[in-house]
Amino acid sequence: MKYLLAQGQTGLDVIGDSPTMAYMDPDHPLAVNAVGTQGVSLCCLDDYRELYKDIPLDSAVVSCSLPASMAAASLYTIAGESGIPPDRLRGSVIQAPFYIEDCGYACHMPFRLRLRLAVDSIKFCTERLPKFHSFVEDTYFIAETGMDAANEMALGFIEIRYIIRELLKSGMDIDSFAPRIGILVNCSMDFFEEVAKIRATRRLFARMMREEFEAKDPRSWSAVITCHTSGLSLTAQQPANNIVRGTLQTLALVMAGVQALEISAFDEAYRTPSPESHMVGLRTQQIIHLESNVAKVLDPLGGSYYIESLTDDMEKRIWDRVVEIEAMGDPAELSDKGWFKRLFDDSMAEYSRRIADGSEPKVGLNIFQIPEEEDTLLKEVVESKIEPYWSRIDEIKRFKDKRDQTRIKEVLGNVSEKAKDPNENLIHVITDALQAGTTMGEIYGMMRIAYDHPYDPHGMMESPV
Repeated sequence: MKYLLAQGQTGLDVIGDSPTMAYMDPDHPLAVNAVGTQGVSLCCLDDYRELYKDIPLDSAVVSCSLPASMAAASLYTIAGESGIPPDRLRGSVIQAPFYIEDCGYACHMPFRLRLRLAVDSIKFCTERLPKFHSFVEDTYFIAETGMDAANEMALGFIEIRYIIRELLKSGMDIDSFAPRIGILVNCSMDFFEEVAKIRATRRLFARMMREEFEAKDPRSWSAVITCHTSGLSLTAQQPANNIVRGTLQTLALVMAGVQALEISAFDEAYRTPSPESHMVGLRTQQIIHLESNVAKVLDPLGGSYYIESLTDDMEKRIWDRVVEIEAMGDPAELSDKGWFKRLFDDSMAEYSRRIADGSEPKVGLNIFQIPEEEDTLLKEVVESKIEPYWSRIDEIKRFKDKRDQTRIKEVLGNVSEKAKDPNENLIHVITDALQAGTTMGEIYGMMRIAYDHPYDPHGMMESPV
């Protein structure tokens, strides 16, 4: 993070390793070979203190691809310890109660708990962190299953609409939180379709907020659009080609007018991004911004017959799909019945088929291949592996053993009791538990118990209470 800030970056994206994203402590038996290999390992308040040490939280934008409730509670707490007013904090967290279990990182929580955590974190941040974007819909994971652009955004709107209705039911005013709704979209290689998707999304969001949810504040009509370029589009073969892919996708996003973006690193098919690939991604953005001048033009493709026609068609396809899915019944019930999971599974199988039969050309993978011994450009960078952070496991075990066990049991018992009370905001509960020295796995395990689920869904860890 310090390296990126020193190179001119102004926004940071903190991404958890697989155990962190699965609400799992590093000492869980299933975490052993994944600790620290796809992101940063975070499970207790000390980890967040170390992560944010010497980071200017009052000026840098910190987006968190982490469990949203944990990210919000810890960032708020660390800012308070550092004397930074919470109204200075800027950044975001992702809310994905519908789909995270099926096309992201499975956390093995019942849907109603996942939804409550999303609603509570949005309410908490609206009250305490007024500049923080606590309601970011992530359609990136959806698209990375191979889903087409219209389905990607339709499923995103399904989730946005459901969460908005829950917030309104809880008594919140639409204009209190809507100005900070963001949508994190994917960008694949179909240049014009991706531009049209983003333009259509803006239209649909504005109309929905004005006409259906009756938002009065003009800021509530305008979704913040941010984006990752597609990791799915990258190949392990001829990794230098990935730099070209990332550049084209970035140009599409700039011409579509996104508010923020980041490039999936060229070595993503192999490893957690190297310093070299981080630099290439950052320099790609800086060159497009400072040398091409395309960012100086607002909606440069607007007025083109092709783009306008494609945008109209995309808008219709997205909304028709929203209407079709909502007509099937309560989306929460569809989720519980596995309907969305089947949709994602079918999408992944279809994408694999297209790659295998060549109907989706992928240069270097299924077309224009070269012998492996000749595929050497950048291979020294991408094949430099990162070993699992095994010492971290013993570190967490020692941390747990040193605590006042009686006090920890008392705090965790309180977590479970408060989670049973629908009037409690769970972010306050998480904040208190973290400050008392408990860990993420322990906190969410006790919440599972409160919702009649096992402490450890894998049956490998016993409840400390």
